[in-house]
Amino acid sequence: MDIRTVPFDHPDAVKLIDAIQQEYVTRYGDPDVTPVDPAEFAPPVGLFLVGYVDGVPAVCGGWRAHDVAEPPLSSGDAELKRLYVVPTLRGRGLARTMLAELERSAAEAGRTRMVLETGTKQPEAISLYRSSGYEDMPGFGVYAGDELSLCLAKPL
Repeated sequence: MDIRTVPFDHPDAVKLIDAIQQEYVTRYGDPDVTPVDPAEFAPPVGLFLVGYVDGVPAVCGGWRAHDVAEPPLSSGDAELKRLYVVPTLRGRGLARTMLAELERSAAEAGRTRMVLETGTKQPEAISLYRSSGYEDMPGFGVYAGDELSLCLAKPL
């Protein structure tokens, strides 16, 4: 996999983000409504990556900094967003590779902890995160109190 840094609104990123939003509609009935500004994923306050397999965009993910954070978030956190693998390439370790690169880049940028929200109807995502060292944390932002959300964190 060839992993490239791209803007959040790059056409390849948009294509994959649209696909993950459709996956949310299929699983939950609605897209993710988390407020997202593409500028949040621009270095040095964030990063967005697309992984290409045989030249085709197949995997994406990004992180955004939380320096002015309300508990349970902390200054220095990076929030993982939009980790996604196209269905035809799942089960090949691409998400794990992308997650490791996102963690590495966030740590290199001075982030001290990666936080994320995933849905309870995404058992494959929960399994990936737990097997990668993520542990439960209180819900944050729009996910606080949402019974379909699971918030996780990992020190970097």
